[in-house]
Amino acid sequence: MSYLFLKALHVGCVVVSGSLFVVRAWLTLGRHSAAAWRVWRILPHGVDTLLLGSAIGLAVLTRQYPLVHAWLTVKLLVLVAYVVFGSIALKRGRTPTQRRLALVAALLSFAFMVSVALTHSPWGWWALLPQ
Repeated sequence: MSYLFLKALHVGCVVVSGSLFVVRAWLTLGRHSAAAWRVWRILPHGVDTLLLGSAIGLAVLTRQYPLVHAWLTVKLLVLVAYVVFGSIALKRGRTPTQRRLALVAALLSFAFMVSVALTHSPWGWWALLPQ
């Protein structure tokens, strides 16, 4: 597969995955009955599988790997934090306050991951500040 195709697939999956998370969080925290629909449990897994597959493909194609390139290592660590915060926000939070705080942390993690990807710097948006 070509680099441009994999990158477009990866970026598209990032947008869809983030959007699905926001919609699911809105439905869950708003206690809408639609939050229980089966599609919200199945669709994100499919999108995230494509996202991970395209990430691995890009890493192999460009020979840039986590634990070798700092920005990819940070991106992977922040991804783990995003998953943990997202899980608390959507399922494991015991109180509405815990869920809301975890949602904010998940969204900040997601935004930071995107900034790391765009800057190719482990500092993400902080790398853009004047020194």
